[in-house]
Amino acid sequence: MGAGLFSLLGTASAHAGSHIPIAFLLGAFAASFSVYSYAKLGATFPSSGGAATFTVMSFGPGVISGGLNIFQYIAYLIAAALYAAGFSEYANTLLNGSLSPLEVKIVGAGIVILCTAINLLGTNIVGKAETLAIGFVTLALLLFSIEGIHVADIATFKMTDWSINGIAIATGILYINFQGFGVVTNSSGAMQEPRKELPLAMFSALILVTIAYVLVSTAAILLLSPAQMALYNGHVLADAAQIVAGRIGFVVIGASALLACAAALNATIFAASNIAADVTRKNSISRVLGESILKTQLRALSISALLVIALVLAFPLDVVGKMASLAFLLVYAAITYGHIRVRQQTGAKLWPLWAAIIINLSLFTTLLINVVESAPNSAIALGAALVGSFALEATYRRHLRSKLKTH
Repeated sequence: MGAGLFSLLGTASAHAGSHIPIAFLLGAFAASFSVYSYAKLGATFPSSGGAATFTVMSFGPGVISGGLNIFQYIAYLIAAALYAAGFSEYANTLLNGSLSPLEVKIVGAGIVILCTAINLLGTNIVGKAETLAIGFVTLALLLFSIEGIHVADIATFKMTDWSINGIAIATGILYINFQGFGVVTNSSGAMQEPRKELPLAMFSALILVTIAYVLVSTAAILLLSPAQMALYNGHVLADAAQIVAGRIGFVVIGASALLACAAALNATIFAASNIAADVTRKNSISRVLGESILKTQLRALSISALLVIALVLAFPLDVVGKMASLAFLLVYAAITYGHIRVRQQTGAKLWPLWAAIIINLSLFTTLLINVVESAPNSAIALGAALVGSFALEATYRRHLRSKLKTH
């Protein structure tokens, strides 16, 4: 379940109004084609590296796969920054907004450091803690949805005006909530029958989280107007829960948001480091990363944490949320395009792959135009990260070739 559910509803509502549940349904439809692609790839090439392995199998070891893997690593760090920013926003909300903007940023940096330290304790402890956290979050959201829809005055509810472009932008913003399916492929190497288990796990998860997203967002729009969502941007669900159950509801959903954001941050940092370790071990990523940055788990986690903290300090919540969605929409389109090159091995049908590419690029373009208009600096930063990823890979490989020639 994407922690962006807690922090991005206000941002999405600014574009889709009361049509957020429709944006979630469209996001699920869009994600289903990428899930199909990733499930086929994961079943054929099971690995703890997940999508980072897919690029090498599709494009071969070289500048394209190496550059994509570097950018994919950056995309995970941007997503981690979103969850850290969401955590700090809800922490400030629970403290009645008493923190200054700088203190909010410091809280975001602090939770990154804490989660990095927790990752060093071992996966068993982390896994059990996350299971308990997400269990509490799921129960709290289920109760909020049922009670919220029950107490809302549906008779007076009116749908706001809408536009195709507005709903498309909201779909792009909320797409990060479906990012988890990419992480699931990292577990394919541990499955006994990945060809059966992985698609079942991924599509089951997609259906379940979509039901949750639609229920929660329906309760939210019934309880709060778009103007109120804009006012409570970043902590919409806590304020909606206060209408349902007073201060208790406010605190329970606020605590759920903290747990969800911390769990998502922890899992994302772990996934990024896991991907990096896997591709480094198989020499399928630039040795600029492999030898300089990701040589040990401690170094990989430490440098990943520093980069996430830099993103938290540099960009506000709504901007980093859009950047995360943009990055993953582009990554999913690129990896699915690579899938077409190896689909004889995976047995995938061609039309769902092209559908995934076209839908992802369409959402990417729509959201990018909005970001260029509203936050051009973040669009420039994301573009620099993309170009820099391939430039770094190409430069190092050129240097490596010249070095081999001299020997």
